[in-house]
Amino acid sequence: MANTFTQLNVQIVFAVQGRKNFVKESFREELQKYMTGIVTRNKQKLLAIYCMPDHTHLFVRMEPDLAISDLVRDIKAGSSSFIKDKGWCKPFAWQRGFGAFSYSKSQTNRVVNYILNQPEHHRKRTFREEYVKFLEAFEIEYDQKYLFEFYD
Repeated sequence: MANTFTQLNVQIVFAVQGRKNFVKESFREELQKYMTGIVTRNKQKLLAIYCMPDHTHLFVRMEPDLAISDLVRDIKAGSSSFIKDKGWCKPFAWQRGFGAFSYSKSQTNRVVNYILNQPEHHRKRTFREEYVKFLEAFEIEYDQKYLFEFYD
């Protein structure tokens, strides 16, 4: 896109269906590499990724010619098939929906560190607490019935 200049940094968050702890440490890194490949094939730049057992955080520098929902659809569909094909978990699915939160360039290092330190972070705060905090901090109106299924 000639004469189009953007810097769109987006943290994307989505959860495993039923909030089950299906993403195991034994295959987490391979899954993250696979998701990174999906982001790259979509011509986006992955800044950070961390798959927790029951949810995933990605931080992506987005180009303006791809909708976030299309990228998330491709990541969720591709990684779900990858998990099933590897035999890591059957059945497996991601929950419907996702969260997407934008950040300025000056916040990049903080967000990258936050994502890469997810295990430490979740010793202090549940996923539900974390997600609701995002929604409130970004002043996003929401209805409890449309949030992820939370079991904590």
